[in-house]
Amino acid sequence: MSSRKVSTDLKFEAVVIPVSDVDRAKEFYSKLGWRLDADFHCENGFRVVPFTPSGSGASVQFGTNITSAAPGSAQGLYLVVADIAAARDELAGKGVEISEVLHPEAPGAQFRLGQVDARVAGVAPDRTSYGSFATLDDPDGNTWLLQEVTNRLPGRVTGETSYTSANDLTQALIRAAKAHGEHEKGIGQAGPEWPVWYAEYVVREQAGLELPQ
Repeated sequence: MSSRKVSTDLKFEAVVIPVSDVDRAKEFYSKLGWRLDADFHCENGFRVVPFTPSGSGASVQFGTNITSAAPGSAQGLYLVVADIAAARDELAGKGVEISEVLHPEAPGAQFRLGQVDARVAGVAPDRTSYGSFATLDDPDGNTWLLQEVTNRLPGRVTGETSYTSANDLTQALIRAAKAHGEHEKGIGQAGPEWPVWYAEYVVREQAGLELPQ
């Protein structure tokens, strides 16, 4: 029998954000279209309200007697999206106050820590993965960063390829289709094994490996 130790999975699934008014925060996150998972009230004053963003495997939770952190002190929370412009427009269409799409001219400028002038309007040059953002605040000033990720860094995703929503898979297939079109131009003919090519593309893209040409 093998003596190799198997590491225990530690799945990061929830983060606490501090708020001053639970019902106001609940209304705001409902407006974003996130799933309300529960609203637990206890006799001792404890209350916890978890929300899960669309397509996310992790949730946020807030309430009373849940954290001693100052309301609004949760900063730079990331929401990864496949299409920054579409995600930004969808939220704006719900009446959410959100910035225009931007990219940092100086490292870290997306966090707004004294580098607001180093934020440049529009998507990152060449639509570089990880480089385009939009920002929004909840009523207490907890800040969220939408970040466009289309090609993962090596090692970021391991094991089986998986997508958390039909939309994420759709976007991956659209990118594969565009890349396959360029591939066909390069070989000067239709690629009959396109399902295999698509599969190789989406697996490699998510794992951060070199993409097929």
